[in-house]
Amino acid sequence: MAPRAFGLNCTLTPSPKSSSTQKMLDQVLGAIAAHGFETSHQRLVDLEIRPGVAADEGEGDDWPAVREKILDARILVLATPIWMGQPSSITKRVFERLNAFLGEIDDDGRYPTFGRVAVTAVVGNEDGAHHVIAQSHQALADVGFTIPAGGHPYWVGEAMGEVDYIDLDETPEKVAQTIRTVAANAAHLARLLDDSPYPPAGG
Repeated sequence: MAPRAFGLNCTLTPSPKSSSTQKMLDQVLGAIAAHGFETSHQRLVDLEIRPGVAADEGEGDDWPAVREKILDARILVLATPIWMGQPSSITKRVFERLNAFLGEIDDDGRYPTFGRVAVTAVVGNEDGAHHVIAQSHQALADVGFTIPAGGHPYWVGEAMGEVDYIDLDETPEKVAQTIRTVAANAAHLARLLDDSPYPPAGG
């Protein structure tokens, strides 16, 4: 069975409307698929992701099914737009819900997420891509994901401009190169961690 990569689209735009974040996510997942991974994704705004920090916030909460897909994958791709220089509110809710993993660390100090790799992808029409990536990587690493080497893909258009990433006829070469690099590194790292898992913390 091929290893899996799972993408979270944290756009504020519900389906079936077009989404620049989805375009970036599709490109990253496509590049990871070229390394032998099965891919799938979810647009979270279409679901009921309840506020909270538990793995399951009760009847009607769609997060448990999303969480299962995250744990079933070797690579998580978190794609978010920039709003007011920040990750989207949906992205921040993801971080809050991922916090439940901190209550599931075993006696050997291992998190349920150990051995899983996380990639961040960002789009927007304002400054803040590096800030958003930094926030995302800190949160993802805190709950046990491993971040591959190199820059992670982003595109930032003209401030307050009318051209979005989805409007581009061609992907800028630097963005395309970064997507290829992070996909290759993520796939490589996921396989290394499969072959040589993190050890127990010891006493």
